[in-house]
Amino acid sequence: MSATTFKIIECPRDAMQGRKDFIPTDTKIDYLNRLLTVGFEAIDCGSFVSPKAIPQMADTKEVLDHIDKTNSKSKLSVVVANRSGAMKAAEHEKVDIIGFPFSISENFQQFNTNKSREEAFEMIQEINQIANENGKHMLIYLSMAFGNPYGEVWNGEIVKDWSKKMADIGISSINLSDTIGVADEKTIVDLFQNLIPHYPEIEFGAHFHTVYTDWHTKVKAAYNNGCRRFDGAIKGLGGCPMSKSDMVGNMPTEKLISFANEHKEKHGLNLFDFESAWNVSLKTFGLI
Repeated sequence: MSATTFKIIECPRDAMQGRKDFIPTDTKIDYLNRLLTVGFEAIDCGSFVSPKAIPQMADTKEVLDHIDKTNSKSKLSVVVANRSGAMKAAEHEKVDIIGFPFSISENFQQFNTNKSREEAFEMIQEINQIANENGKHMLIYLSMAFGNPYGEVWNGEIVKDWSKKMADIGISSINLSDTIGVADEKTIVDLFQNLIPHYPEIEFGAHFHTVYTDWHTKVKAAYNNGCRRFDGAIKGLGGCPMSKSDMVGNMPTEKLISFANEHKEKHGLNLFDFESAWNVSLKTFGLI
């Protein structure tokens, strides 16, 4: 099989976490098992965080216990916000990637993880050690990387400064996250154009929130400036429930696939299995 040149990460966690109606655990398990057949680079499948904060993810351990990744090449990723969550993730044999949401916005960091940015940065170093000791890979989400709704000072230099700090402690995977869907072409170009060449040891990915009709400009700007790793969710479902902003959906996975095909990039997905997963997604989210 040819090597993948365009990595697509499916994010059912992000699609599910803001829903008020609890999706039954068995339904989540069935959906994830179907996604595991498609061939995604990784699947962002759950989180070990406070069930009071994100009730939808309270059953992550049970879901992980019952999904079958035996014949899947996809890595499984979860999000944590503290040491306790990191230990639970590290102890689970099916978890490959531990993600931590680090915010460029001080306000959002406090709201999202109840920590200042400096406290969160210290936590990242501790979690990274836990991940390394347990054979897991750490992923940093630089949330609010393209702006914030709080009126705080924002500019690309702040993003670059925090990227350097992450590089200095050995972080090798960073997702630039457009938490509230405000990224414009100029900003996307500036960040990816400068960060990717400057830190060849880091894989920078794009986690864009966007309205369904406005996906192409963002993907193209990142792609033209070196990004080859993109997060998405089928039909663009979901968004960040913690952002104190109107929910903006995820990047539609089906559009990422069409973009990769258009540019003759190898995404490694089985499109027949993707169609099957699409149909299960519609049932999972009550769309049929």
